[in-house]
Formats: sequence, C-alpha cells, structure tokens
Amino acid sequence: MTLSNEELLEMYRLLLFARRNDEKICEIYASRGLPELHHSSLGEEAIAVGTTFKLRQDDYVLPSLRARGMFYTKGVSANLMMAGMFGKKTGPAGGKATSHHMGDLKLGVLPGTGLIGSSIPIATGAALGIKQMGKDSVVITTFGDGASSRGDFHESLNLASVWKLPIVFVCENNAYAIGTCQQKQMAIQNVADRAPGYGIPGVIVDGNDIIAVFEATQRAVARARAGEGPTLLECKTKRWRGHSENDKDLYRCAQETAAMRSDCPVKRFEAYLLEKGVLSEKMVSIMEMQVQKIIDESVKFAEESPFPAPEEALGDVFSL
Repeated sequence: MTLSNEELLEMYRLLLFARRNDEKICEIYASRGLPELHHSSLGEEAIAVGTTFKLRQDDYVLPSLRARGMFYTKGVSANLMMAGMFGKKTGPAGGKATSHHMGDLKLGVLPGTGLIGSSIPIATGAALGIKQMGKDSVVITTFGDGASSRGDFHESLNLASVWKLPIVFVCENNAYAIGTCQQKQMAIQNVADRAPGYGIPGVIVDGNDIIAVFEATQRAVARARAGEGPTLLECKTKRWRGHSENDKDLYRCAQETAAMRSDCPVKRFEAYLLEKGVLSEKMVSIMEMQVQKIIDESVKFAEESPFPAPEEALGDVFSL
C-alpha cells in the first residue's frame, strides 16, 4: 500500500510520540514512582505503530505490555492513558486499575490480562465472534517471543487456522523472555518457523523498519479480511531496557545493550523521510515541540486529577 506524504508524516508523529512518551514515563518512574509498573517499549515502537497504522475503526487490536503505541495509534487519548498510569479516577478504570491492560471497544481496543500469553486466546475468540457475525473486521494481537512457547499461543494458532479466523498474530521478538534468551527457551531460530505446523504463513520482518512492518501487516490484514485465515508475523527487534522498570537487566552486558541502540527505529524512519524530502529538520523541531506539549499536558492532567474515593471500591462488584 502506498502512503501519501501526509500519512508518512502522521506515522512519524505517532512513532515520535511513542518514543518521547515512553521516555517521560521512565523518567517519572525513576524519580518518584508510579502506581503502574512500567514496561518500556523503547526500541520497539515501530512494531506498535506500524501494525496499527491505517486499520479501520472496526478492526481490533489487543496490545502487549510493550505495544503502548497501539493505543495512541488507535486514538486513545494521552490524558486517559497517563491518568491510568497515575492510578487516578480519570483513568480508564476509574483508578481501580492502571492503563496496562485497558480496552476501549469504541476505538477497537480489546482489554487484555496480566498473564503472559493469555491475551492470545482472547483475541482469537474476538476473531471467532467477528466471523460468526459475518463481518470483515480483523483482529491484531501482539506478544513477546516467550509467549510463543506457551500453550495459549499454540492452541490459538491451531483453532484460528482450522476455522480460518480473521486474525494476525504479531510476535515482538526482542530475543528475551524477561531474562531468558531465546536460545534457552526454543530450539528454532525463528518464531515464524512454527507457522507451517498450523498451515498458515509465517512472515519474518525487521521490526525496527516501520515501513516493512506496515507493509507486512497490511498484506496479512488483506488476507484475513478476504477469509483466507491468520498469519504469524514475527518482528525482530531489540528491547533497550529491562523487562520492567524494576528489572536491573543484569543478564545482558553493556556492550550488548549499547549495540542495540545503534539501530533506532525512530532515527531510521526520520532519516528515510529526510532523504525523500517528506520531512525537514525544521519540521522535526516543530513536531518535537508539539509532541512534548501533549505529553506535558497529559502529565499535568494526571497530577491534578483526583484519586478515587475509598468507598468507590465497593462499586462494580459482582456477587451472587
């Protein structure tokens, strides 16, 4: 799919926002903490934005911990997300939960769970519902390489392939399942190598190349929308920080983590747009200021929002 210059600039803005917003959250967490334990997406932003860009409103995404950019690309407001991280009443769960696994069905965001891999069958169930209703919407779910070693992954791929469900399984392969490297948890080189066992395409793409991610996703979405079933898309990438902000990342050497940052998805896309003449240095500066303004306003909104009253804990409780 060819993208116009305006669409390329919007894609860059979303990518830049995902980067700067994540940096701000890491800064806040380090200086004063947050109710939400942040799982940084630094280095992996191209996957979240690239897979979600130009989806229809009636298409659904179920983001992983590290795919926060999917929320923003789908239209979830920065204020709502930041208030959720601060545990405020103005957050997506009214302060009863953070923004980690939030959903917004009006925008096509499915709520997930905190168990590794458990969102994959939820997304598969949503795809089954879409097929049963005769719609041509598509579901995209993202997960890490570690999740692909769980039964949730294999059972979901099996059913989705048998029933030809409209779903794209996106593995954000950063080579580490928390602190376990890929070589110690699977005997294959690529997660996509598991796809032929279920009779579906397995596609490998450079996860730091947002255009490559976008194009591969669009092909998989078109296939799913046409009733041809699921695709397993493996996006190879690098996780710049520990699994969470509580993870000191002692299982990787300084040379390894430094080498990761040399292939930055934001800088790579920026250089591509500058070379094509779509973007200028002045436009980069203006966009940086615009993005920072939105982030600063979201932090202010979250700080000034109230915590929920203690008695609100008694609401929304189900009992027999």
